[in-house]
Amino acid sequence: MEFHQVGPSITNTFESDSLLRSTLRRVLPIDVFAKIETHLKHVGELAVTDWLRWSREAETNKPRLLQFDAYGRRKDEIVMSDGWRHLEAAAATEGIVASGYSREFGEFSRVYQAALLYLFHPSSAFVSCPLAMTDGAARAIELYGDDALKNTAFTHLTSRDPSKFWTSGQWMTEKTGGSDVSGTSTVARRNGEAWSLSGVKWFTSATTSQMAMLLARPEGAEEGSRGLSLFYTELRDAKGSLNNIEILRLKEKLGTDALPTAELRLNGLPARLVGGEGHGVRKISSLFNITRVYNSVCSIGHLRRALDLAQSYSRVRVAFGKPIIEHPLHKQTLDVVESSFRRAFELTFRVAHLLGRDETGTATERERLLLRALTPISKLYSARVCMAGVSEVVEAFGGVGYIEDSGIPRLLRDAQVFSIWEGTTNVLALDFLRALDKEETRREFIAAVEEKFSISVLGEAWSKAKAILAAPKDEAQARHLSFLVAEALTNAA
Repeated sequence: MEFHQVGPSITNTFESDSLLRSTLRRVLPIDVFAKIETHLKHVGELAVTDWLRWSREAETNKPRLLQFDAYGRRKDEIVMSDGWRHLEAAAATEGIVASGYSREFGEFSRVYQAALLYLFHPSSAFVSCPLAMTDGAARAIELYGDDALKNTAFTHLTSRDPSKFWTSGQWMTEKTGGSDVSGTSTVARRNGEAWSLSGVKWFTSATTSQMAMLLARPEGAEEGSRGLSLFYTELRDAKGSLNNIEILRLKEKLGTDALPTAELRLNGLPARLVGGEGHGVRKISSLFNITRVYNSVCSIGHLRRALDLAQSYSRVRVAFGKPIIEHPLHKQTLDVVESSFRRAFELTFRVAHLLGRDETGTATERERLLLRALTPISKLYSARVCMAGVSEVVEAFGGVGYIEDSGIPRLLRDAQVFSIWEGTTNVLALDFLRALDKEETRREFIAAVEEKFSISVLGEAWSKAKAILAAPKDEAQARHLSFLVAEALTNAA
């Protein structure tokens, strides 16, 4: 009889995740955990049933750009799969974004949201990407929007009703550079209280969203990042046609194939100024602070799924007379990846809790400093751990891990995006250094860390990090310093 290898299988991802459950039990008050446990079990089951089926359908039926109709008229329509639309609706229904703003659980609301996102992302076909920008846009409007935006856009962004729920884009990247927005060439022209934007946005995800937040330079404003302002726009008019937006092309990417990423030309796009002219970079930073937390959560969720598959496979794949999990070296390899995952998990959920404390006004000044400094650290560390771990998982599958039908190669391609979105490793390391730009701030950061953790637990990595922090600022050390801080804090996890 011909042999056919049994493939890996996964079960309810909340019930099978002992680390998630134990972390929530430790961090959350008993009554809060009791209230959310049933929902998380429900979500964990969706992650291996409906969501998984829809995500596979979305990955198979990738976005298509229809630029013209049969008679040559420009239409610029991005066709999305039914699976993608079902996943967006599910995200609204389960409150992936809304849970962060109802604040039903006070400072723990962001921890609850992180758990939801962690379970949703691996079966989301990267619907998690527009959700990140949606959450960031909601936060920017909450902080800087006028009453009209809060009563309309914010309400849509935080709705649990799929028929009312909006997602948002975040359009910053231009040909002149990604992280360096100082060269932004999109021009904002004023006509009374109205504005129109013209320029090219080179890399825009969530192009099928209802709205976007973006940077542009008002005519006559100074050069560099200081002259930029933050704008809000709705992508379509009352008839459903794009508002003076031309879709030049969909990007062919290494991964995230189900996610539509486009190059756009803005030809007088109607827009509204958010929070007055100027200081656009500072205002939009409130947005990408949120998206960086999302990036961290999605990174660890992605690696958790890869590890679940590898561990399942190791129990059904037999080599040299026994399941490969019984070979000590194979088990040790997976254990090392599991250990790295756990460290990144603990750091990510710690940052999510700090975010919740900050937004509800319960954070101390030192905790607010920790949030500002550790958000880029968590993002860069979790992304690198994810990439390295998924690479090991591919190898753990052997030849089948290199075969597209298995779905494993897609995990590796998709993992690479986490270290690029929302700032590369070097950009984030420099951002961490900027957060500690003053000697006094560095001293306060050290005190804040040592207030939370025992120095002996932080270990040698912390001693090395403190030595660098005590020396004159050196950008060339930023990356090394960032990983030392991450190592120290995850030693203490």
